[in-house]
Amino acid sequence: MGILLVYDVTDESSFNNIRNWIRNIEQHASDNVNKVLVGNKADMDESKRAVPTSKGQALADEYGIKFFETSAKTNLNVEEVFFSIARDIKQKLADSDSKAEVFQTQSKLTNKIRQQGMQQMLQNQVAAVELRSMMS
Repeated sequence: MGILLVYDVTDESSFNNIRNWIRNIEQHASDNVNKVLVGNKADMDESKRAVPTSKGQALADEYGIKFFETSAKTNLNVEEVFFSIARDIKQKLADSDSKAEVFQTQSKLTNKIRQQGMQQMLQNQVAAVELRSMMS
């Protein structure tokens, strides 16, 4: 699963809401959800910018998430954001599949060892019974 946290670079209040959104995500989403911070309207004139790029990057760094600035109007970095989160989700799924395969292999091996141990125990008991019957 992936979540894009999008704020408007010309509206500081939208940026300030990001921390609340992250808290909500941490409370209600799975621990391994992919998050990407996105500052939109990067095409706007610098005089209208309320949130500098460095501030967005610092927040992303604080939470250990990726950061992009985009422009939906000019399509700047829009595809990159979606490809990035899709790759991250795919990688997590591949990692979890690998872990599941390792677990299944370990379980099969453990079961085989137990089964062999049971067979050996039964053989020992049969041998003991045969030995007793020979001695009687």
